[in-house]
Order: sequence, then C-alpha cells, then structure tokens
Amino acid sequence: MPGEAADTDELSVLQSKRNATQYQILSQIAERQPAVSQQEIADEIGVTAQAVSDYLQDLVERGFVAKHGRGRYEVTKEGVDWLISRTEDLRRYVDHVSEEVIGQVDIETAIATGDIAEGETVSLSMENGVMHASPGDAGSATAVAVTDAGADEDVGVTDFEGVLDYDLGTVTVVSIPRIQRGGSRELPSETIADSAGEHDLLAAAGTEALVACRHAGLEPDIRFGTAEAVTEAATKGLDVLLVVVTDELSRHTDRLRDGSIGYEVVDAADQ
Repeated sequence: MPGEAADTDELSVLQSKRNATQYQILSQIAERQPAVSQQEIADEIGVTAQAVSDYLQDLVERGFVAKHGRGRYEVTKEGVDWLISRTEDLRRYVDHVSEEVIGQVDIETAIATGDIAEGETVSLSMENGVMHASPGDAGSATAVAVTDAGADEDVGVTDFEGVLDYDLGTVTVVSIPRIQRGGSRELPSETIADSAGEHDLLAAAGTEALVACRHAGLEPDIRFGTAEAVTEAATKGLDVLLVVVTDELSRHTDRLRDGSIGYEVVDAADQ
C-alpha cells in the first residue's frame, strides 16, 4: 500500500477509489475518536472490517492517524489537513456542477407564438395552463431560446429573468357520498352541468363521482391522480371543478392548502 499511496496521493477522491475510501474512513475516525470500532466504520461505508483494518494500518504509517492502543485512534494534524484539502476539491467540483453544468441544462419547454430563432430573447406568458414564448423582450418574464421554432411548435428556453405574470386557478370541490349513503343519486345532474361551464377542467375522484359526471352528460378531464393533478392544474392558472367522494375529500383539500390554492367545498347534501 505505501507504494500505491505515493502514486495516488495527489488524486482527488473522485479520481481514486482508494482516496475516496481513505476519506470516508478518516471522516469516520474523526467523528468517533478516540474509541473507534472498525466494524462500525465498515458497516457505515460499505466495506469489510478487514479492509478498514488494512487502510488504518496504512493511515498510521503515513502519519494521518495516531494509534493509542487497541481500538483507540485519533486523526493527526496531517490527517486533518489532508481531509480539508480533499473536502475543498469536492466543494469546488460540486460548485462547478451546480453552477456551470446544471445551470446550463435548466431548460423548459414552451409553445412558440411566432417564428423564433435559436439564441433569440423571448417573452413568456401562461395560456390555458401552458407556457408560451413570443419573440421579443416586452413581457414581464423573458428567456433565451435554445432551439429554432415556428408558430405553434415546441421551443426550448433557458436563462429566465423576471416573473411570469398570471393568476393561480381556483377549485370548486363538490363532495358526494359513497354508495352506502346514496352515491351519485344524491347529487342533482344540473349541479355539475351548471358549474362545469364556469371551469376549465372537470375532475372526478371515485366511481360515484365519475357516474355523477356522466349523468350530467360530461366526461371528466381528470380521473386518476386527481389530488396531484388538480393542484398542478390550478398552479398553472386553470380553474377546476372537482367532484370527489366524501372519504377522499380531506386528501384533496390538504393538497390544495399545501399548494396555497383557493378552493370552495360544496356538499351534495345541500343541493
């Protein structure tokens, strides 16, 4: 191991598996010292106890760890300095990935309202729950196109600035009992039919709710994953009529509250 140490000592923990393991072991010793269980370290970092023992022997020989008796170890100043240098390497790499790599691939998709060229600044707007991009920078929120696009085509945008100006949608929740308490029969068809025209989407949570919608001559836009989908739709500015069975009501309203979405609950029994 000493010969190998000389060959790999200058490599970062991302370049050398050996240095990565040493980094983990030194960190564990620093956290647990002076009473150190090799088996606990092995379990923590996913290697064998024998491997930990071998690495410890090498770390002692290199002056990174001082041994004070059976099962008693301490990271030396040299070991701390090595840990700090490798931690700085990791921090620089994480900063590079978060700022230069992830930042460059933070791309959203919009619908172009006109011809857009790659590299052109566009204005963003929200229409019918979908982000649209228009040529020019006159809007309250702008971005830069990363693809060419014609009108009504999808276009990639990045480098966002400003605030996308639109109102959150609202949700009208119609609570309907389970079949044991009357089910869809308890909700007059005109209640759904009259309200649906005032909303962008119709959602049904539960079989009784689905039947009630169909009795009103309507097919729901959303039937599955309604708690998440309704909140998402309202977040995009759409108004939703949600017909939901009573024992699913709290799950949906909790989700709406968490999303700061305004809602009104209408009980079928009151209709």
